[in-house]
Amino acid sequence: MLLAEERALIAEYCQHFASDGLVVGTAGNISIRVDDLVALTPTGLPYVGIRPEDICVVKMDTGELVEGDYQPTSEIHLHLQALETTGLNSVVHTHSTHATAVASMEGVTELPTIHYATAPMGGALPVTEYARYGSQLLADRVEEALRNHTGCLLGNHGSVAAGKDLAEAYTKALTIEWTAQVWLLARSAGTPRLLTSEQVADCRSAMATYGQPVKA
Repeated sequence: MLLAEERALIAEYCQHFASDGLVVGTAGNISIRVDDLVALTPTGLPYVGIRPEDICVVKMDTGELVEGDYQPTSEIHLHLQALETTGLNSVVHTHSTHATAVASMEGVTELPTIHYATAPMGGALPVTEYARYGSQLLADRVEEALRNHTGCLLGNHGSVAAGKDLAEAYTKALTIEWTAQVWLLARSAGTPRLLTSEQVADCRSAMATYGQPVKA
C-alpha cells in the first residue's frame, strides 16, 4: 500500500477530529505530502472508524488519484496549493467554532495578535474573502494568505494550518481555534490589548529554541 505509514497516521488523527472540536460531520480534511505523492482524506466519509486504506493517495502535481477506493476531499486544490506554497508537509483544514465565528465577522480581515501562540505562524493571521468550498477561487485565496503565514482563516468557512508534519499542523489548528476563542471572549468584555509587531517578533525568536534539545 502506497504511503502506508502516512495513511495510518491520518486515519488515527481522524478518530478525534470531531471530539477535539475541529469539525462537525464530514467537514474538514487532512493531508500529508511525501515527495511527489500526497495522502489525504476522502470526501464525504465519517471520520470515526475510517481505515488507512480509505485514505486517498494522489499525485502532487496533478491531483490525479493513484491509489484508494474513494474520491479525495473536495478541497484537494486547497491542500495541494497550500503544501506547495508553504513548502511544508502537512495541512489540516477545520470548521472549528470560534475560528469560523471570527472568519464570519464583518470587517475583520485578520485574527489579531492577542496572544503569542500565533507568533510561529506569522503573527496576526489573515482572513480570506469568502469563496465557495471546493472552488479554485478558495484554493487561490488560501495560497495567497499562506505566502507569509502557516495558518489562516477562511471567510465564513473555517481555518487552515500547515506544518512540517501532521502533529505540528494539527497543533496549529487547535491553536488557531483557541486563539480565536480568547479574542472573542476579550472583545466581548472590552477592548483587547494586542501585542505589537516587535513583541510578536521577539516571541517568535524565543520560541524557535523552545522545548527540549534534540539529542544527537
